[in-house]
Amino acid sequence: MYKLGQRENLKIDKINTEVLLKKDNENNFVRMNVEELTGEKVGDVVDVFIYNDNKKLLATKKQSKIELGKMARLEVKDITRIGAFLDCGLDKDILLPFKEQTSKLVKGQKYLVYLYIDKSNRLALTMRIKNLLKNDSGYVKNDWVEGVIYNIVDGLGAFVAVDNKYEGLIPSSELTGVVDLGEEVKCRVTDVKSDGKLDLSFFEPAYKHISSDADAIMEELKNSDGFINFNDKTDANKIKSVFNMSKSSFKRAVGRLLKENMIQFYKDGIKLTSKGRGNNGRQQR
Repeated sequence: MYKLGQRENLKIDKINTEVLLKKDNENNFVRMNVEELTGEKVGDVVDVFIYNDNKKLLATKKQSKIELGKMARLEVKDITRIGAFLDCGLDKDILLPFKEQTSKLVKGQKYLVYLYIDKSNRLALTMRIKNLLKNDSGYVKNDWVEGVIYNIVDGLGAFVAVDNKYEGLIPSSELTGVVDLGEEVKCRVTDVKSDGKLDLSFFEPAYKHISSDADAIMEELKNSDGFINFNDKTDANKIKSVFNMSKSSFKRAVGRLLKENMIQFYKDGIKLTSKGRGNNGRQQR
């Protein structure tokens, strides 16, 4: 039996208007375009990828972008009444049926999919990969990882297939701006759950952020004649709109500036101290 969706070494049995390939123990042939030959002759063994078209077995020397039982980020080439067809690097695009889609797709966009054999013994794709991901990555807290966003759930966050193998989640609280389904991301592991699932963040650890956040507050103070109408009671949305940081990050940075005697609380806001006014660049610690 030929390994559909995988690469095999097959022997050239005949060359005519097409190339007929076979295994020694098989009676059926696999067909390949004669234009793919680069000097091979009858009896030679070639490394090919096996796929099918209307139940006819075909072979190609081309490198497929995905193989059976694997995941890959593929581009939508067309959307029809039966589903979407994605580019896998072959002459024939592979079907992603509507029932295997988890959201509305956009032509030209790339999405993470898994290659399987359907009930009709044809190659097909699915976006339903959650139960195919593993939880034994071996990553630890503060490791940086790469992956693809495969699902976005309001109130929960963006689910990431780390290395296209492992389950990860960027919680809603860690998301900034717009993220898209199929987007490639680089994240830091913030926690490894007891079941092995990974919590992720786009950001460095909080202690590394304090310095840059404190610098942003100092810059705003100096641009506002040494006083800003912000303190630990200020609305989080107002802090976010001006400083592009969370309220907790703001409070940590303010705490550091207070400790360094760069600022002081004054009435309903924050005021530069004489040390803060005379400081052209905070010393890093």
